[in-house]
Amino acid sequence: MEVSTRQRRLLSDRQRRSWLRLIRTENVGPASFRALINRYGSAEAALEALPELASRGGREQVNLPTWDQIDAELEAAERMGARFVAIGEAEYPPLLARIEHPPPLIAAAGRTELLQAPACAIVGARNASITGMRFTQKIAHDLGLAGLLIVSGLARGIDTAAHRGSIETGTVAVIAGGLDQPYPPENERLYAELLDRGVVLTEMPFGWVPRAQDFPRRNRIIAGICYGLLVVEAAERSGSLISARLANEMGRLVFAVPGFPLDPRAGGTNKLLKEGATLVTKAEDVIEALRPVIGRPMPVTSAEEPPDLAAVPPPAESERSLVINALGRTPVLIDDIIRHTGLEAAQVALVLLELDLAGRLERHPGGYVSLLLDP
Repeated sequence: MEVSTRQRRLLSDRQRRSWLRLIRTENVGPASFRALINRYGSAEAALEALPELASRGGREQVNLPTWDQIDAELEAAERMGARFVAIGEAEYPPLLARIEHPPPLIAAAGRTELLQAPACAIVGARNASITGMRFTQKIAHDLGLAGLLIVSGLARGIDTAAHRGSIETGTVAVIAGGLDQPYPPENERLYAELLDRGVVLTEMPFGWVPRAQDFPRRNRIIAGICYGLLVVEAAERSGSLISARLANEMGRLVFAVPGFPLDPRAGGTNKLLKEGATLVTKAEDVIEALRPVIGRPMPVTSAEEPPDLAAVPPPAESERSLVINALGRTPVLIDDIIRHTGLEAAQVALVLLELDLAGRLERHPGGYVSLLLDP
């Protein structure tokens, strides 16, 4: 059924512009974005409050993007036929919305209606073998014919074969840079095809050139979109194993293709099989495992609903000190900080938000946090 424009849009143009400015602000990530909206009710109000919050956390200046920079990014998206999809809108991938700290906005281009189909990721080695590439292209094609959207990361090797095998049935490339910064360069022609026949998405700004530390964030989205993730070839220290670990932590099914023990590209996949991944030699292995879970509600992977910050007064200096003294470089559970300090959950959450905006806090999966800088 065609979704009307009115049904698709959750935010007005003005709200979307403010959301974009907030998420593009230094030290504002998905967790702090949600906490800010929770406390202030809107991105516009949160933007006004940022300098005071960051100051209380120990930073005197917040680097806010200018409205001109935000408008330039919106115009760049419009020029390439892309749009910023907000969490809660119909085009936002439904399973991605249920991971811990989902991106509040994703930039997406192409046939974004495909994002509502049940998805399976296929990832693997960049230096893939010929047989690995052929197998990947065939299984991606077969899974696509069975109604699965194929998701991968546009990298050379297995990712490329996954996209090529499923471009006629439906494929999504999640990239680590801006939509105008496709990587690697040799996949520019494939990228153009994906913009026309598939979907490309990212949480990174236009103009952002991908760095090594951006690929785990991309892998998190790849895992979050899907019901299952298949690793075809991967060395024991491959980034594909990070994707598999993330998928497992999110409650997704993990699949692996066995390989010859003396081939370094089989070290990671064989290890996954030893650890309980489902062995795959044909598309039916994936289809049979996914059939019972497709359409069933997926668990929300965040530990619990965050506390309501709307009515919390600014923390006193003594309360802030209690939280900071409970933190260190070693990650600790937020629940343990609450128990240790004796403060209300909302009070602790507000202090953590201040530290986050000041660039002094690092958030880890599973509700863990650590201090980045000594107070």
